[in-house]
Amino acid sequence: MATADMTTTGMVRATGAVVWRGDEDAPEVALVHRPAYGDWSLPKGKLKRGEHVVAAALREVREETGLRVVLGRALPPVHYRHDDRLKRVDYWLARALDDDEAAADGDEVDEIAWLPIEEARRRLTHAWDRGLLRAVGAAPLVTTPLILLRHALAGSRQEWKGDDDRRPLDERGRAQAEILATVLGAYRPAVLVSSHSDRCTQTLEPYAERHGLEVREETALSESGYDAREAERIVRDLLAEPGAAVLCSHGKVLPELLGMAHRAPYGMGDRNIAKGGFAVLHRGAAGAGERVVSMERYAT
Repeated sequence: MATADMTTTGMVRATGAVVWRGDEDAPEVALVHRPAYGDWSLPKGKLKRGEHVVAAALREVREETGLRVVLGRALPPVHYRHDDRLKRVDYWLARALDDDEAAADGDEVDEIAWLPIEEARRRLTHAWDRGLLRAVGAAPLVTTPLILLRHALAGSRQEWKGDDDRRPLDERGRAQAEILATVLGAYRPAVLVSSHSDRCTQTLEPYAERHGLEVREETALSESGYDAREAERIVRDLLAEPGAAVLCSHGKVLPELLGMAHRAPYGMGDRNIAKGGFAVLHRGAAGAGERVVSMERYAT
């Protein structure tokens, strides 16, 4: 199983995507021609200050191609030197929505070409882009994500005098929840499940309100009412969902939930998720029993 950690800092950061359409067995991918460089490339661009890496990927694809996409699994990041600085570009597979037509922005991009993978590999100018297309076949093209989310920041447990389940998000946590409202949209989850603790439900509320969805509360996913048997049933049901789903819980509970989702023990380093952070587990197809083929972790 492939894993990726999107918390790297200290270098020039950019994001991009291998945008595809059509049949899974014979997809076409979108290439962009950049007149300023005279090259054929994959859609990509630099992060803005304070921008989440996932949100940046959505924005860059939209700006350069006019396309809205749903992100799939992460591809290997690309590193190279540009203007004497190390640059990292994080890439994802991204399925173009059927009702969108590609349109070059006319500024950075003057032409878009949809090509089969082998033809696209020959057209691409840079070796690192061609390598990404080879990575496309390393796992299923179509995956279904289960997102395990840790609640956003909620102040000090020690300073809170009331019932800990009623401890709300603080100002920074509310800002994280707003960021997540955009970031979770990259995967379009329609099933939202949460610990009944206020700090968990409040983390999902901005996304739920934006998309007209309900948050299902489960006491078994909370710290105060954790029930391993019931929690495992919930995780199994979410893995059987035909579409993307998100589960919001606590730092003390999520390591167990990750293990349940993988059906395999995990090292403690792999289990740690920062407050407001999340893990995306991609399974090869919808349905119970399908194995997880890749996992990514993100901070917020």
